[in-house]
Amino acid sequence: MLDTTAMPQSFSRVFCAGRLSVGLITPLEAYPDSPFPTLKDHQQIAKQAEDAGFASIWVRDVPFYDPNFGDAAQMLDPFVYAGYLAAVTERITIGTTGIVLPLREPVSVAKQALSVDRLTEGRFILGLSTGDRPVEYPAFNIDFEDRGERYREAAEVIRTLSETRFPKAETLRFGTFSGNLDMHPKPVHGRLPIMAVGRSRQPIEWLAKNVDAWIWAVDDDSAICDILTALRDAAGEGTPPAYGYSTFFDLDPNPDAPYQRFYNVVRIGRKALTERLLHHRDLGVRHVALNLKPSQRAAQSVIDEMGTHVLPALETV
Repeated sequence: MLDTTAMPQSFSRVFCAGRLSVGLITPLEAYPDSPFPTLKDHQQIAKQAEDAGFASIWVRDVPFYDPNFGDAAQMLDPFVYAGYLAAVTERITIGTTGIVLPLREPVSVAKQALSVDRLTEGRFILGLSTGDRPVEYPAFNIDFEDRGERYREAAEVIRTLSETRFPKAETLRFGTFSGNLDMHPKPVHGRLPIMAVGRSRQPIEWLAKNVDAWIWAVDDDSAICDILTALRDAAGEGTPPAYGYSTFFDLDPNPDAPYQRFYNVVRIGRKALTERLLHHRDLGVRHVALNLKPSQRAAQSVIDEMGTHVLPALETV
């Protein structure tokens, strides 16, 4: 793993030492009573999020709607959607949370990711996951139990193709590269940031040495400290990946409302939210990605309040 000081601004905007940033997970709307978003006004909402000071917009990879899961997510292909968001924004980092790598062919993922990196002028982060919907695996004729091994090998292919000129490599599950082909475009800033999403069926030791950042769903204080310690220990003399977490989010209209958790949904007022984020910043969390699906308020209202009151407070040191 390379020193993160060499990472492009797209990465440091989201994962910066000593700071905590906030991003939004698509769809950019609240849809608490339906598995299907409307996909209305996303161009305007993306611009609003950028102007409000959010660091990132994260697109999801959900090939199918599973009624048992209850959320169709953004429904749009993640790379197509990332390209669209790139065209309607100027500064905000665009990323994936995450491409379900075991279901994808890594040469195509590399090509798509590098294309978005070029179209965004280097403000793209490739987040990779193993997915949370086992029912999708038979549709791709992929063995669910093999997902951890496929993930590691595919991630290595993407690194090789994006960072090596005319690579030579043999793979077990994918192709052979004989040194006579080179993938273009190469990363705008020389390196494509890669992020693990969820545990991805990988040991801490692998994550610590093979990805630049890691977003999980773990936001408990004690667990955060344990994770950061484990990453530092496993990285040895190298730089450990930056850690962040994602959560379903409902900003209470009462600014004094306390922190509450309802299964996987955080409901909280802006004052307690600011205190919580500052505390997690001090623990070492570098990014928090918010999913507005369960919000009882419109996304525009939440983004406006966050941009006015919460995000500026995170700029204090």
